[in-house]
Amino acid sequence: MIAIGLGCRKNCSGEEMAALVRGALAQMDAIGEAGLFTVLDKQNESGLHEAAAMLDMPLTFLPRAALAAQMENVQTKSAKAERLYGLASISEAAALAGAGAGAKLILPRITSANATCAIAVSEKP
Repeated sequence: MIAIGLGCRKNCSGEEMAALVRGALAQMDAIGEAGLFTVLDKQNESGLHEAAAMLDMPLTFLPRAALAAQMENVQTKSAKAERLYGLASISEAAALAGAGAGAKLILPRITSANATCAIAVSEKP
């Protein structure tokens, strides 16, 4: 499973997020089933649901604690995410948490104007 972590500003469009994910996947040699992951606080962001539908991928909202558990493994930190959510990273931490035990980032955070994306996979089968 490929875990794609997403972060976004309020009211970011699904089109923008879907384009960012497509761009991220185009940079990777990863093959397999993919899913989208983000923090539970963003469950009412319609753009996330739209992006998941456009990409035909499941979207999972994770509690802050699941992302917080990944903070020592993130490569990119955001002062704004830290201020708003108490988390130094949304997209990287969500990707790592979504990939599960033994996860590693294969694509650190990339950005568009209003969204962030990172990709992780589990080292364990």
